[in-house]
Amino acid sequence: MTGKLRLPPLNALRVFHAVAQHRSFRQAADELLVTPQAVGQQIKLLEDTLQVTLFERKGRTIELTESAILLSHYVKAGFDEFSEGVRRVTKTTYRDRINLNASPYFATHYLLPRLSYFREILPGADLRLTTMVDLPDFGRDDIDMTVQWGYGLWLDYEQTLLVPDPKIICCTPAIGARIASAQDLTGFQLLDTVKSKRLWPDILRHLSVDLSGDRSIGFDDAATMRRATLQGIGVGLISVIDAEEDLKSGALVAPLGRDALVDMPQDQIPGFYLIVPRGHLRVKAVGALHRWLVQQDWRSDLKVSPLPVAKPLST
Repeated sequence: MTGKLRLPPLNALRVFHAVAQHRSFRQAADELLVTPQAVGQQIKLLEDTLQVTLFERKGRTIELTESAILLSHYVKAGFDEFSEGVRRVTKTTYRDRINLNASPYFATHYLLPRLSYFREILPGADLRLTTMVDLPDFGRDDIDMTVQWGYGLWLDYEQTLLVPDPKIICCTPAIGARIASAQDLTGFQLLDTVKSKRLWPDILRHLSVDLSGDRSIGFDDAATMRRATLQGIGVGLISVIDAEEDLKSGALVAPLGRDALVDMPQDQIPGFYLIVPRGHLRVKAVGALHRWLVQQDWRSDLKVSPLPVAKPLST
């Protein structure tokens, strides 16, 4: 029978966690209010216990070894769970509070119209909604889960794609009259959000467009980028829900057709992902909201029309 694994001293792991975060013995010592020598002793104890080298000293700097990088992920997750457990136990008035962050676009177009239905499922929950664009620090910002726009690259967390966010290439009718092929896009400013550095490059590559240099302008959010498109500043990538409204009103046109991007590879189509630290799902109220969000059919709830079948694009 295999014996129970003996874990290293908790204090040594705490010191390792600080050093891994700061990449510095001195900065870790400052955080822990001890001397750099004390930090070094704890790291040596941990290395001796594990029988592996965790840091390589190069002059005044240190580098994490492959073993240290691997260990740091698990140690961080462990301390995050400790912190969450203590927070939940000690803040009794917050036990049923759920702090949800969501991308402003998702909150406005998807979440708010449906949020009252969750109230019916868990009426006693105290739900707080914030709309930070960047991925929050779950511990520092006191966030239980978040909905983020992107490509599903948050591998340290539990993540679920809620709804894809395909784009339609749009511009004003005046600009559209000067675009006869995909290559003509290179003659205009390409409007983008600062969070989607790969979106235009992926699309231009998909359309076989050769673009030398960077002609894009980045905006903080999709709403500002949409307004810039409506003002004729350039060619924008508009989400389907907004694009349908602007195309119907005639404020914008789709110079290459609404279907120009329907056959984009799935891994190149961004979306809204539900992201949560795994330990948070053990809290009843948080787990209930997570299940509700995952079970919703966001596309059909908002009656988004399907895009037409792809047609050949003239070049």
